[in-house]
Amino acid sequence: MFEDRSYKRTFYSAPQSVESLIAAFMEPGIIVLCFLAVSAFFDEPILRSGLTLCLLVFALTFPGRNRFSGSSSVSAGLDVLGSWVALLVILALCGYATNSMGYFEDEVLYWWIGLTPVFQILAIQIGRWERARRTRGARRGAVIVGAGPLGAKVARALREGSDKGIDFLGYFEDRQDERLHEDSRNKLLGKLSELSEYVRKHSIREVYITLPLGSQPRIVQLLEQVQGTTASLFFVPDVFGISIIQGRLQDMNGVPVVGICETPFTGTNELIKRISDIVLASLILVLISPILLAVAIGVKRSSPGPIIFKQRRNGLDGEEIIVYKFRSMRAQDNGDVVKQATKEDPRITKFGAFIRRTSLDELPQFINVLQGQMSIVGPRPHAVAHNEEYRKLIKAYMVRHKVKPGITGWAQVNGLRGETDTIDKMEARVEYDLEYLRNWSLGLDLQIIARTARLMLFDRNAY
Repeated sequence: MFEDRSYKRTFYSAPQSVESLIAAFMEPGIIVLCFLAVSAFFDEPILRSGLTLCLLVFALTFPGRNRFSGSSSVSAGLDVLGSWVALLVILALCGYATNSMGYFEDEVLYWWIGLTPVFQILAIQIGRWERARRTRGARRGAVIVGAGPLGAKVARALREGSDKGIDFLGYFEDRQDERLHEDSRNKLLGKLSELSEYVRKHSIREVYITLPLGSQPRIVQLLEQVQGTTASLFFVPDVFGISIIQGRLQDMNGVPVVGICETPFTGTNELIKRISDIVLASLILVLISPILLAVAIGVKRSSPGPIIFKQRRNGLDGEEIIVYKFRSMRAQDNGDVVKQATKEDPRITKFGAFIRRTSLDELPQFINVLQGQMSIVGPRPHAVAHNEEYRKLIKAYMVRHKVKPGITGWAQVNGLRGETDTIDKMEARVEYDLEYLRNWSLGLDLQIIARTARLMLFDRNAY
């Protein structure tokens, strides 16, 4: 479902380009500089509250995404506006919870809120113009060895990345037309034996080898031929029959190692994720404390039993954790066989139906977040019994446990809340969970949180 769309990001190497580094610092940098400039214009001193705001901005927006390439300028602009609105909502919650809104002058805040996205969009457009100017005079020709399905995927990625100065010219292949990918047949440049001469004659800068590993002797022979040219050589491993999560090339004491399935939350990303979870969960618990009390009273009066139901779930790396929920049923299954809740389920109380429909039953899980067992955003935890069932039926099902489970997730904001009564529905949910692992960013987390809030208010399909 998502393989082609995520292909360009499936594998990446550790070193970042200068452009990526600039893009990472640009978004929080512009926000902070704009705040400082507006404060200076209105002769407002930068006090401790202002410095705290600047640090909070960096914590919630770093690292930024590279918007110099990929989507159109309009899409990038809308993306900036969406991220800015989400950040303002978080900052407003922080200000309300800490009663610190009065530390800032209204006119400073109004001008800062209005000018920041303008300068962000302007900076992105300047970056795009500069990139286009640099690449116009430095186009690099690229060819692909192997015209099968993998070669077609690489070609598609090269075409979509043409703004990086790469011109895809065609394929070299020895196999007959009926064995080639249908999109590749009209772009054949010659046989493998003609590759080296073509590279020299046309000053090809990049050669991508997509032959299967079973063709190792031919690959070695090709490398010997092409290494006599100045072209850069890239070998694309044929591993796309499996789910690639955060694939990367690493150096292990001089030995190159290709990571295939790895958590996105390592190093700086792990720190950013944990800090954002602690800050947001703490603020949300303070803000919703009256709601928690009201729901607890409602659960207690709706039917006999405990207010909090403790569920056994699988957490990070499949370890068993205890997840908290407000009880919504008269009877609860938590053993080896667990029946999912369904529409008109007789076990659900009237008040339980209300808190399930509005997702209020999930609110105690913010305590799980503070405990470090869960994250605000991540794959939803399933019952242990369901994991044992679906891990045998769905490919890469347990890969979703490479990160902490979440209160909300990418699958839930894309219509996959509630009961998964068919294998197809569960497969779709797992695909969205894997897509989240492949493409995680703090901006994506904020987008999911904002969309979840909207669903809690307006979605009536949950049960």
